[in-house]
Amino acid sequence: MKSKFTRILLAVAATFTFSALAQTGTAATPSTPSAAPAAPAATTAATGGLKVGTINIQDAIFGSNEGQRDIQALQKKFEPKQAELKSQNDELEQMKKQLNTQQDKLNQDALDNLKKQIEGKQKLFDRNVQDAQEEFGSQQQDIASRILQKMAPMIVKYSQENGYGMIVDTSKPWPQSPVLWWNQDAVDITKPVVEAYNVSSGVPAPAAPAGAKPATPKPTSAMPKPAAPKSTDTSKQ
Repeated sequence: MKSKFTRILLAVAATFTFSALAQTGTAATPSTPSAAPAAPAATTAATGGLKVGTINIQDAIFGSNEGQRDIQALQKKFEPKQAELKSQNDELEQMKKQLNTQQDKLNQDALDNLKKQIEGKQKLFDRNVQDAQEEFGSQQQDIASRILQKMAPMIVKYSQENGYGMIVDTSKPWPQSPVLWWNQDAVDITKPVVEAYNVSSGVPAPAAPAGAKPATPKPTSAMPKPAAPKSTDTSKQ
């Protein structure tokens, strides 16, 4: 039974589409590292005696000290690419502005040439953004898989030691998840699992980057999105 549950948890890492990362508030390290994590207060659901708990796997992974440290490192790694894409986007915006302000003054050949340049640069920029987002997402997935490999046995151990007969993942909201409602304070084991994992991993809480917002940004927010093309109407010609 234990190995089956572990396999199910590990399978999550291969299929999970992460839409957002966890806030750092769930990753506090216990004041006494050697102390075992305390179980939530009331945890018995009305399921005929079956004790059910919930865990947000996404929050557990990226709310851990290791997850925060590694996602910050990944974002730092992609800063040069982000700057490169911003430069490309700025160039595109400048060319579109030129088209909008000068199209009445340009002859047809110059106008067609400018439009062709904009179209080519827009396609290249869109492709570069997509490639960067896919690469970022793939490396983020690698981080999640690696951490979950180590965290999954801990989830199983904690659940068995605290008498849970079932643990449900609440990473996705209903209706993507089968869980319509639950009393998070009563049944959620995410925080104690993260605290136990932080102690086990020995990774200290990473310092927040200067000027960082409380919540870690979404993966795709590390890449600027293509600007919507402006009108290239030439009816005035």
